[in-house]
Amino acid sequence: MSKYYQPEIETMPVEEIKKLQSERLVAQIKHVYENVEFYRNKMDAAGVKPEDIKGVEDLHKLPFIEKDDLRNQYPYGLMGKPLSECVRIQSTSGTTGRRVVAFYTQHDLDLWEDCCARAIVAAGGTNEDVCHISYGYGLFTGGPGLNGGSHKVGCLTLPMSSGNTDRQIQFMTDLGSTILCCTPSYAAYLGESINERGLRDKIKLKAGIFGAEAWTEEMRHDIEDKLGIKAYDIYGLTEISGPGVSFECEEQAGMHVNEDHFIAEIINPKTGEVLPEGEKGELVFTCITKEAFPLIRYRTRDICILSRKKCSCGRTHIKMTKPLGRSDDMLIVKGVNVFPSQIETVLLNQGYPANYQIIVDRVNNGDTIEVQVEMTNEMFSDNLSIVAEKEKELVAGLKAMLGIYAKVKLVNPKTIARSEGKAVRVIDKRNLYNA
Repeated sequence: MSKYYQPEIETMPVEEIKKLQSERLVAQIKHVYENVEFYRNKMDAAGVKPEDIKGVEDLHKLPFIEKDDLRNQYPYGLMGKPLSECVRIQSTSGTTGRRVVAFYTQHDLDLWEDCCARAIVAAGGTNEDVCHISYGYGLFTGGPGLNGGSHKVGCLTLPMSSGNTDRQIQFMTDLGSTILCCTPSYAAYLGESINERGLRDKIKLKAGIFGAEAWTEEMRHDIEDKLGIKAYDIYGLTEISGPGVSFECEEQAGMHVNEDHFIAEIINPKTGEVLPEGEKGELVFTCITKEAFPLIRYRTRDICILSRKKCSCGRTHIKMTKPLGRSDDMLIVKGVNVFPSQIETVLLNQGYPANYQIIVDRVNNGDTIEVQVEMTNEMFSDNLSIVAEKEKELVAGLKAMLGIYAKVKLVNPKTIARSEGKAVRVIDKRNLYNA
């Protein structure tokens, strides 16, 4: 087992985890109050002083911060260390408005890479593995984070970045890649391409670490079948550090949060009330070891559930479910809450690939929703009556899942653009009317 399985930390009794978190939280709050004017003003406005925070039990006293706060403080307003002590920035992949820019000291980078190393080890990685990293590099955190984690585990690291699928497959076969790291949508595309080329028996992959976008259990099974691997989830946000905030173990039943670095809470997204373990709500993170860009009670907008149910791997850090949707990405169509993951579940359960787009529009003051679904070569038919029958079956499945009518349009194979990064699943044309 790699040294990055750290039983003294990862299997620590819960009481000791809480004690460690409390110590680090108290120090962090003192740090941000003294060094970040934004936090000092926010805490003063809430009537909270550093001495009021004596441990994790007092975390609820602190105000939340949100992505708009990060944009408003761009670029340097949330820095907790002088620029001279920072060695890198990373940035979100968003394309609208001000970017979110996160700063790192060397110590921050070391801790981030440790977290990613734990994720690789949890997926079975050792220094005997070839780690094939097809996340984007540059400002996006996916490539740099897993790259550093792979080095720490001692894997042979292939910094492939995204794109150029022919080269990806060539290196995968020639160098014997055993662990694949990329977005789940790109993993699905790689699996599809490998099988089309008849190269499945040339691939030596055993595991994949997939994140940066939402994916369902049905998509997991589809990827595992296509690539002959075990597919592990990983979670992270640029604002918090990047991938490795939490990760799946062999049980594949939720992602262990690295609680020695992050405190996780679940809140009611409407009221901000902290919810008990086991209830569904919005995920909130507090960074307790980050120096340059420490976020306190950051609202992720991801909806999930936290649980301390005993895990077969022996790790005691709390687990979070896959995000069940986002409070800000949730579509409200005809007054009904619709999450893209619900639609994906129906499609995959009926045997369709994870290549689809959801188009929402407003016609005559009424919402419409259309799901364009790509057929496989085996499904494709020139017989319009057969296609119409298949569309009818999907309409019925979506009605049962969503409770509303959604038009379905089956399109030819390879019609929907493949994603080498984050897949674009939703096109909401209603926003045009609000411009």
